[in-house]
Amino acid sequence: MNNTIALTMSRMRLVMRNRAFLFFSLIMPMAYLIIAVEVFVRGNAAMVSYVLASVLALTVMGTLWGMSLQLVMFREQGILRRFRLAPVGAGAMLLSSILANYMLTIPTVLIQFIFARWVFHLKDWGNLWGVFVILTLGIAAFGALGLIIASVTNSMQETQLINNAVWFALLFLSGATAPLPIMPGWVQNIALFLPGTYVVMGLERVMISKASVWTLGPHVIALVACGLIAFFLSKQIFRWDPDDKISRKAKLWAVSCLIPFLLVGGYEWKFGNLKHEATVDLQSLERSAMQDHAPQQ
Repeated sequence: MNNTIALTMSRMRLVMRNRAFLFFSLIMPMAYLIIAVEVFVRGNAAMVSYVLASVLALTVMGTLWGMSLQLVMFREQGILRRFRLAPVGAGAMLLSSILANYMLTIPTVLIQFIFARWVFHLKDWGNLWGVFVILTLGIAAFGALGLIIASVTNSMQETQLINNAVWFALLFLSGATAPLPIMPGWVQNIALFLPGTYVVMGLERVMISKASVWTLGPHVIALVACGLIAFFLSKQIFRWDPDDKISRKAKLWAVSCLIPFLLVGGYEWKFGNLKHEATVDLQSLERSAMQDHAPQQ
């Protein structure tokens, strides 16, 4: 445990020396918050919560980028090789990566909340305990997915290529950039099988409807199962040295970390009401806007 804590502090110091970290972890999420509020709020103060949920989800999903690129960069630069001489086990190294990522993401989330409250007059904080749980599970799950990508790719270019493909799907098909209920039906069905959807909709439920964590079974199950499977697999195929190669079979095993979302998505598509809940949340905000603008008798 001491090794993990020491590695976590070391990882945080290494990341904070990178100027790109400041841009991608703070400046870009804040810029998107401002743009999203200007596009979607349009005088309806209640919509600030809806927009903030999407921005927080993007912040969480962005950890996939950070984790994968950092680990590949450390491997290419020989930093991981030096850690191995400590000696440090793969489990401690990967766990410290997730913990460092978590500690660096939470301040950004707090800044986004405060900014939304002071600048955009956020009316209601929602169920803060629920927000904390979904954020924690989301950061851990997407961090573990980032570890998987870093483990199966051999270069920074290959990592960026996979990240771009995954990010495109998460960005446009999970409800993070546009409300899912207004999307075509086939897009909504695809979204049920994507990890980002359960972060976006989970945050919407706890922030808008103040839903209890106990009512978010699909969201919690999918994120927890994905995080555990991805962490276990990344530990098995972790590489310290850029010269180490990974087999094609191991790459196929890495894809199995998405099985929880396939199972939960299949259940939701056939029996669930996740899409209905998303529609209800959006309609409640639209009714609130109509009431705010209704003429006083």
